[in-house]
Amino acid sequence: MFKATVVPSSHTFAAPAHQTLLQSAEAANAPDLKLESSCRNGTCRTCLCQLVQGQVTYRIEWPGLSVDEKRQGLILPCVAYPASDVKIRFAA
Repeated sequence: MFKATVVPSSHTFAAPAHQTLLQSAEAANAPDLKLESSCRNGTCRTCLCQLVQGQVTYRIEWPGLSVDEKRQGLILPCVAYPASDVKIRFAA
């Protein structure tokens, strides 16, 4: 079990390794964890956010991010699984 922290609010939620970050945020059912989503398969990019700290893994070959976006720390929580405690910044 990992912990996800949303910055700058410092709100935390449980982030099990077997569940995507989007699923975990929704399961937390907190009003300030509203993460926009649409496709839930990594193609629409609606949930795009910044990984500030930690690591995630993907179980799909191409998660809808360019190499440059990955280098910048952008992730797609709908298909990103935590591999450590993470800090994320939701898009405005």
